[in-house]
Amino acid sequence: MSTAHIGFLGLGSMGAPMARNLLDSGLAVTVYNRTRSVAEAFGSAGASASIAETPAGAVVEGGIAITMLANDAALEDVTLGPDGILQQLGKGGLHISMSTVSPETSKKLAALHAERGSLFLSAPVFGRPEAAAAKKLWICQSGSNAAKQRAKAILDILGQGIHDFGEDPGAANVVKLSGNFMILAAIETMAEAQALAEKNGIDRTMLANFFGQTIFSCPIYQNYGRTLAERAFEPAGFKLELGMKDVRLVRDVAEASMVPMPLADLLHARLLTSLAKKRGKQDWTAIELVTAEDAALR
Repeated sequence: MSTAHIGFLGLGSMGAPMARNLLDSGLAVTVYNRTRSVAEAFGSAGASASIAETPAGAVVEGGIAITMLANDAALEDVTLGPDGILQQLGKGGLHISMSTVSPETSKKLAALHAERGSLFLSAPVFGRPEAAAAKKLWICQSGSNAAKQRAKAILDILGQGIHDFGEDPGAANVVKLSGNFMILAAIETMAEAQALAEKNGIDRTMLANFFGQTIFSCPIYQNYGRTLAERAFEPAGFKLELGMKDVRLVRDVAEASMVPMPLADLLHARLLTSLAKKRGKQDWTAIELVTAEDAALR
């Protein structure tokens, strides 16, 4: 099927480089952002995209819509609102949802799209803004085979690999939430280890480098270990307030599935304390500051 026209909705720190990569690949892209000035800044930076006034204005009947939005409420608003994309996409349209949202939201939207003859694909991603810009995202997907086939050419532009998790439209979201939980758990582990080292006169950066080059030689421990050691929490690659949103979703899915997750409860407390201390706009690695304060290092 043709990928001639794409509507890209959401030009945040992840969405903007993704939309730019689609444009650079020669695709016709119309963008929409709730704050129009963000869309205008995107265009003034050399992007040749058209700017839509409404979500519906970003898509054409039978076309493709890609959403990269902050939360479930924003996704439902641009999809189901008075000027949403659901009606405009119509028969033969495809909605690729790349946001980190609850599996129940994806199931709901998939059913509503099916009623109107359009397709829905969950395709959340792993990777920070620099990975999005470099087309190095890891993409999880779930949904119908028809949706996957049509989306493939686009997803190949945006990421370095696509991993399939079946036809349940909520499955990819469970994988994404599981991964974000594991990343934040690793951040907490590194924060505690670095506090222990610092309290005993060991350089934090040396500790992070040693483990990142030896028994924990992987991007999460290397990149986040360095960020934690340097306390480089601004500018945020992933805002702490969004991390709280994800942990809330993890706990909701865990409760619905009757899966105790005591570590998720601890992470929720770390994030809540951080938000109370007005750190919501910092990177989510800033939960380390709570650990440092508990250890009297700050």
